[in-house]
Order: sequence, then structure tokens, then C-alpha cells
Amino acid sequence: MTQTGAAPTASRSALFVLFGVVFINLVGFGIVIPLLPFYGQTLDAPPWQVALMFSAYSLGQFFAEPFWGRLSDRIGRKPVLLITVAANAIGYLMLAFAPNIWLAIAIRLFTGLGAGNISTVQGYVADVTPPELRAGRMGLIGAAFGLGFIVGPALGGLLTREDLGTLGYQLPIFVAAGLCALATGGIAVLLKESRVRAAPAAARPAFLSGVHDAVANPVVSRVLLVTLIYMAGFSGMESTFGFWTEARYGWGAREVGLSFMAVGIVSTVCQGFLAGRLARRFGEARVLAVGCLIFGAGLIGQVVVGRLMPPDAQWTLAVFGRSVVLNGDLLVPVVMAGGAFGMAVTMPNISALISRSVDADRQGAMLGLNMAASSSARIFGPIAAGALFSVVGHDWPFLIGAALTVPAAVMAVNAGRAFRRRQADLVPAPAE
Repeated sequence: MTQTGAAPTASRSALFVLFGVVFINLVGFGIVIPLLPFYGQTLDAPPWQVALMFSAYSLGQFFAEPFWGRLSDRIGRKPVLLITVAANAIGYLMLAFAPNIWLAIAIRLFTGLGAGNISTVQGYVADVTPPELRAGRMGLIGAAFGLGFIVGPALGGLLTREDLGTLGYQLPIFVAAGLCALATGGIAVLLKESRVRAAPAAARPAFLSGVHDAVANPVVSRVLLVTLIYMAGFSGMESTFGFWTEARYGWGAREVGLSFMAVGIVSTVCQGFLAGRLARRFGEARVLAVGCLIFGAGLIGQVVVGRLMPPDAQWTLAVFGRSVVLNGDLLVPVVMAGGAFGMAVTMPNISALISRSVDADRQGAMLGLNMAASSSARIFGPIAAGALFSVVGHDWPFLIGAALTVPAAVMAVNAGRAFRRRQADLVPAPAE
């Protein structure tokens, strides 16, 4: 059963600790992601094998998220977080010494199994947060993710020494492993459990347990489809962005890392200060739908900039009476950050809609299924994007990703209608 009646101060304290732990964990994640395409190249891996390295991580998450989410409902959030973050530290350490691309793919699969803890974090937030405040609190945790993406990619870019080959990519990976180890210590010492352990006779967690309940729930089923469609487009862009900028502008890991840092800045501001306010004013589903479309517009904008602004092109703008010269490649992170605004407001509202549409004892399981949907999209999205990039054209992963945001937005609107009908059904009829 869930602990109830926690004082608001205790909830804020728990969220503060969790914010710090998630931030440290995501700094490690952010260090590695921008340099993976170039790290793969040092192992003589073509783009399709690098895409497999991205997908292997998500395959691990696909199997792990439902299991860890349901297990955290049963034994508590803290032990699950300890296990998973410690596994991340071990996985990064092994990745630094991978001798070939296939072993690197296997290691990423293992790390993905350990990284399937996002639903557990979200379940912790739901445990200590009133329903009407969950979108805002989920946004705060999302801000920790965004802040990690500010610091992480910047560190990855600054610490990478491309002239040293594989060795030049090991130092950032070592730092990622160390930060995950630090996060493990923070969880062990500072984080209090938010749930009471279930009785020993409780059933063991089953893989994808609760699928029938999710399909039967008109809100959760639609939101899972939003996650599946939207994340397929996003992961395709993420996995090919390094190759795209290298082909267009000759970028390396440093420039890619700084671009993801810009995404992190926008995500932190939006999720920390805007996501909750927008959800309370317009409703989670409407904000979710608009966010999907804004992200899609950002993907199209990147293609337009890439075609209209070649590397040697320059624009001269008059700003406060002074001329400012912009190169074509400098507009890429600007447009990317604009699309990141839409990306930033999607995930908190997805989590809030799910947590508000299920019973407290099912939140971990349902949020785990949502992350499983996200992971399945991250399995096939990079593979499809890698094939499109290599066979059809460099811009096509972005264009297809933008197209996918349209049905995702439609499904978000339908989820909102189902949620409002469900809320209306729960209101008791007036006594006669």
C-alpha cells in the first residue's frame, strides 16, 4: 500500500533530493549520447551499426521498465533506484574498454537494462504529490533531466580528444561512470522510501504486467500510442544528428555536444517553470498535442536551415543598430532549441495524464508500460533512421520524424477527451 498523509514539507524535501540524484545520473547520460556516433566510428562502425548501439540501449529499457516499475510498487522505490543506477555506473565503465562495436552494442544493452528506472522516479514523484500538482512536479523532475543535458553534453564536448582516437573518448565515459556511482551513494544516504513494502505473499512482477488494464483504460491506451509515435520520430533524429551535422557542416563531438546543451537549457526552463503552469491553464492533453507539433516544426526547420544556409553562407542582421553576422551552422542549435520547447512539455504531461488516470497501486506499473512504449520506439526509430540516412537521404530522418508528430498530436487530443469523460463519470450525482 502507498504511504499517505505525508507533510508537504517532507514531499518537497524528497523532491529536492530526487532532483539532485536525477541530475547527476543524467549528466552521465548526457556526456555519452552526443559522442556515441563518433565513438562508434573509432571502432570502424558504419552508421547502421551505430544505430544498433542506440537501439540496444532502448531494447534493454524495453524489457526493464515494466519490470522495475511494477517491482517498485511491490518492494519500494529506493531499492530499485539503487540497483539501476549502480548498473549504469558498471555499464559505462565497461563501455570505455569495449574492443569492438559488437561488444559495445552488448554493453549498451546491459546498460539499458539498468537504466530502466524512469518509471520508478516518476512513481516516487506520484507517491509524494497531490494529483492536481503532478504535472508541475513531473516537470521539475524533467527539468533535472534537462539540466543534466546542459552540463552533460558540454562536459562530453570539452573532455573529448578526437585526435587521440578511441582513447580520446574514454575520459568522458569514465566521468559518466563516476557520476553514476556518486548518484548511487546519494540514493543510499539521502533518499527516504516513499512506499510501504508489500506483503511477502504478493505476486512476483511479470513482464509487461498490466497490459490488459492499460488497453482497457481509454486514457492510458491513447497516451501510450502518443509515446510510441512521438518517440520514434525523436529517437530517429537523436541517433542521426551527429552524422547529419558532420555531412552538412563538418561538425564533431564538441559541436554536437554544445547543440544538445542548448536543448538542455530550453528543456530545463520549460519543464521547471512552464510545463506545470501551462497544464493547469490549458490542460495536459492540449499542451501535449501542441508540444508534439512544435517539435515537428523544429525538425522541419533544421532541414530548411541545412538546405538554405550552407556552411559558407552568412546572414547579416541589424541588432540595436549594430551588424551581427550569423553563419549557417550557427542557426542549427537555435532552431533545434526552438523544437526543444515542444519536446520539453510533452513528457511531464504524458506522465501526469497516466498517473491521474490509474489507482495509486498501479502507477508504477502503468508508468513502466509507458517507458516500455518509449523504449520500443527507441529500438526501431534509430534503425529506421539509420537506413533512411544511408539509403534515401540525409534529411529524411528529420522529415519522417516531423510527419509522425501529427498523428501523435491527434491521439493526444483524443486522450484529453477520454480523460474529461472519465473525470465526469467519477463525479457523484447530486442527492435528490
